[in-house]
Amino acid sequence: MSDNLTLPAQQGPADVTPAEPLLEVQGLTMHFPIYGGFPIKRKVGAVQAVDGVDLTVGVGESVGLVGESGCGKSTTGRLITRLLEPSAGKITYAGRDITHASRREMAPVRSEIQMIFQDPYSSLNPRQTVGTIIKSPMEVNGIEPEGGREKRVRELLELVGLNPEHYNRFPHEFSGGQRQRIGVARALALNPKLIVADEPVSALDVSIQAQVVNLLKKVQEELGIAFLFIAHDLAVVRHFSQRVAVMYLGKVVEVGDRDAIYNRPRHPYTHALLSAVPEVEMDDDAEPRERIRLSGDVPSPIHPPSGCRFRTRCWKAQDKCATEEPPLLQISGNRAGHLTACHFPEEPTTEARDEDVILDPALQALEGSADQG
Repeated sequence: MSDNLTLPAQQGPADVTPAEPLLEVQGLTMHFPIYGGFPIKRKVGAVQAVDGVDLTVGVGESVGLVGESGCGKSTTGRLITRLLEPSAGKITYAGRDITHASRREMAPVRSEIQMIFQDPYSSLNPRQTVGTIIKSPMEVNGIEPEGGREKRVRELLELVGLNPEHYNRFPHEFSGGQRQRIGVARALALNPKLIVADEPVSALDVSIQAQVVNLLKKVQEELGIAFLFIAHDLAVVRHFSQRVAVMYLGKVVEVGDRDAIYNRPRHPYTHALLSAVPEVEMDDDAEPRERIRLSGDVPSPIHPPSGCRFRTRCWKAQDKCATEEPPLLQISGNRAGHLTACHFPEEPTTEARDEDVILDPALQALEGSADQG
């Protein structure tokens, strides 16, 4: 993996030097086998959910991971937390290779890497009280905080904005936003150094989303916890993350700091994603943004396109894109740490084009008839 992908880490725990990334992922791959045949089943293919992902997260750093549904974001998060066994690649945490670590070898690391799940309803045991849910990680790891586990749970409930008196309530007595706060408290119970947040606000109302995101930001600033923040909402990622990685069909196609990705994107797919974000223009003097309308859906991960996987929906695709897979590297015009996987990158701007990019013929015809009317 390129050294440009590693940014200076912030001051963090004493056992991890700031010069080192807390988490480093190299060539991470996850192929889910497909079996068919009767009466003897055999492997007939594989779903290439994640295929060669390179990523780093520094101590105390927040990294956003964005992309369309089905691009492999959640699978990447589960691989990093070792809820899934990788097919290939390497996962290094605090200088320790945990790619294929056994259950016993993972035991000391489990408490340091926690996950906030996407669904606040199914991720909490309905038969357990809130106190038991948050206390369970401490019991499993044999941790006895000063003052007892119940005191620690009540402190965590207050930290995430819930009433400590809710200790004996059950999950069904809470709203979606409150349940997600319980999930955050559970993730914080073991004082982790890294939290993988898998779309923690996608199932919540907009007003509640802001509360949960601000809560996570406050927790990160006060406790110095590193975050891998997986989300669809680009506005939320921009608010929360210091660096952003863009995924498409199992691969990272662009990664860079927040300003580079949102103001100076180079990959055509990143341009298309930013173009799709709704925006209310309150200022008449504001520069109009580019408009890009892609055609079709994301190709099947069972049979992804050869070469560049975005080429089937890209307006700049040429013959080279079908035969050569573009490497993730720093291209001319990008500053250090801004990496792009594209043979024919776009200009580093999101301002309106002379002519909109509309690849969907039906949409183009519809907009054309509307303009004539």
